[in-house]
Amino acid sequence: MPTNREAAPFRPLLLSKPHSKVVLEAEPVPADEESRSQFVRHLFLHSPLGLDYQPKHIKQSPRNRHAATYIGRSYPHPYQLEIDNYTYPPTVYTHAEPIKYHPFESTTATWVDTEEALDEMLQELKKADVIAVDLEHHDARSYIGIVCLMQISTRDRDWIVDTLKPWRRKLQCLNEVFTDPSIVKVLHGAHMDSIWLQRDLGLYLVGLFDTHHASRALGYQGGSYAFLLQKFTGVQAQKQYQTADWRIRPLPKELVDYARSDTHYLMYIYDNMRNDLIERSDFGVPNHEKDKVHDVCERSKEYALQRYEHPIYDLETGSGPGGWYKLLSRTPANFTKQQFAVFRSLHQWRDEAAREQDDSINYIMPNHLLFTIARASPTTRAELLSTAQPATQTIRLRTDELVATIARAKKEGESGPEMLELLAQIDPHHFKKAVEKAAAERASTFEGVATYLPNKQAQKAAPTNGILPHMDLPLRSASSMFWGAAQQQQQKRPESNVPDVQLSVPLPPLTAEVFAEAPTAPTHEQLVSRSSPDPPAPEAEEDVDDTFILKQLGNIGKKRKHAAAADEADTMATQSDIVALTSADKAKADRKKAKKDAKRAASVHKSANDMVDVDGEEAEEEAYDYSTAPSVLNPPKMTREEMKAKQKKVVDPYKKSMDAPKGLARGQRERAGRSRTFKS
Repeated sequence: MPTNREAAPFRPLLLSKPHSKVVLEAEPVPADEESRSQFVRHLFLHSPLGLDYQPKHIKQSPRNRHAATYIGRSYPHPYQLEIDNYTYPPTVYTHAEPIKYHPFESTTATWVDTEEALDEMLQELKKADVIAVDLEHHDARSYIGIVCLMQISTRDRDWIVDTLKPWRRKLQCLNEVFTDPSIVKVLHGAHMDSIWLQRDLGLYLVGLFDTHHASRALGYQGGSYAFLLQKFTGVQAQKQYQTADWRIRPLPKELVDYARSDTHYLMYIYDNMRNDLIERSDFGVPNHEKDKVHDVCERSKEYALQRYEHPIYDLETGSGPGGWYKLLSRTPANFTKQQFAVFRSLHQWRDEAAREQDDSINYIMPNHLLFTIARASPTTRAELLSTAQPATQTIRLRTDELVATIARAKKEGESGPEMLELLAQIDPHHFKKAVEKAAAERASTFEGVATYLPNKQAQKAAPTNGILPHMDLPLRSASSMFWGAAQQQQQKRPESNVPDVQLSVPLPPLTAEVFAEAPTAPTHEQLVSRSSPDPPAPEAEEDVDDTFILKQLGNIGKKRKHAAAADEADTMATQSDIVALTSADKAKADRKKAKKDAKRAASVHKSANDMVDVDGEEAEEEAYDYSTAPSVLNPPKMTREEMKAKQKKVVDPYKKSMDAPKGLARGQRERAGRSRTFKS
């Protein structure tokens, strides 16, 4: 099990150096200027190229600062000279017909898990002019990770190497192929592969061609291997196995096929992309300005020149691949002093716990929980567990330790640095705009405050050396800097000397009656009654018998409504034509009206008689005798004749449904934009 706390510089695992132009350094090289210049002179003297050797890494631009260099490194890259002065074979610049891969189903991969199988594979690889290489790495439950599998393919065969065997260090013999300048090594996205190879297996790449850089140089829509596989072969990559646990032994067939597919098609993809690069390059332009092949090769060299170093944690600057600076610079966050101190302390605690348990930092505490806890800064165990949702196993087991870390960080953060100020010191170019924006906001606030301050206070609070002071003012104050106390008594309104305005029309006094509910508007009868001083006395009403029968009233009411409607219609017609009527017509109309009245009276009399018997007494409905009614629960038994008669009587429940209108015929279906409701 690794200790994960190596403080000494990483020493290359190489025991021998095949295809070398410079001897292998056995001792570390100090990082000071004098020792660095001595080391460069040492390379010049021991190099077969003599003084013609120019270390290109010293002139690298900021874009390539992730590439390994001599500067600041304790051990030099073993193949630094060979990679810098490497010239790719002529086949890389030659347009040729792509060599088709063998069908995946008709071929199998050779499993390499013994030293004999390793030696057999090595002899086959030495005969090739181009090979494809890929790695399967596990870091989900490991601090630095481990290479679990290595896939290698030629034009005719595929191998899968088990890199978890005890004799894994003997895989250094593959440097006879990996550093051979006559063999092109094709990888896709070799940024981490080149580091993992030298860290776990002591392998280096001379003659690397990265298809990821080729896809970027060609301007493809995608740069992933799945995109290239679909583009050139039409094969769909099974990326659901990408995060599988490659430590499993024996390895399932699905994982074996997935791992093999990463290199089985890669050389055919390389052939197509090489031809595209040649077609889009202009080799006649000097300085390789339009030479896309040269550009891809140089970028691939940068990946091969990377060096692995032990992860050393730096709390102050957060440097390194696992430092807090890289995480904070990519995530928009605006922490206060205390929150920033808590964030850095939690980040350091997570790194220490991961090293101790040999686990991944994301399993200890994911990044989103790191930011959430830093913002909340809980001070008790209950607050921490409610904030960290869902809490990992390590957080639940070490809650008290976390609470103590947060409390200590909050106390130190009171006098700690501001987040933007510290980030600007680490990388002024990246955070220049953010610092200038914050300074402008503070300046506007300071100018507004200084306008109302006395001269001595303004001079005392003025910024010095172009740095604005941090004003720790409370969000709410009991008094105002400009207006005094925040809650003051309401001042009385001064009496005005302007005389009262006198209106020509006096207004009524404002009493309670004015604000009472307004009376409703008077009706027409009320207005008429008010206008007539002596209204006529109402005539005496005739005695009306109020006794009525409900059923009779209902029947009579309907007919009376029809009669009243008819009378109204006749009256209107009579009034409209009364001028044109002659005496004969008038007599005829009177007779007609009398006949209608007699007919209407007869119908009313008949309906009233229906409710009265012959003797003039009201007909009473016969009461229902429940004693003689048949039982519902125990109905009487039917006789044999009655049962036969009932059986003969067939009831058709669908008889009435036949009377319904028929639907649309089968041959007359509705069609789009046309209706068969009407026939033209």
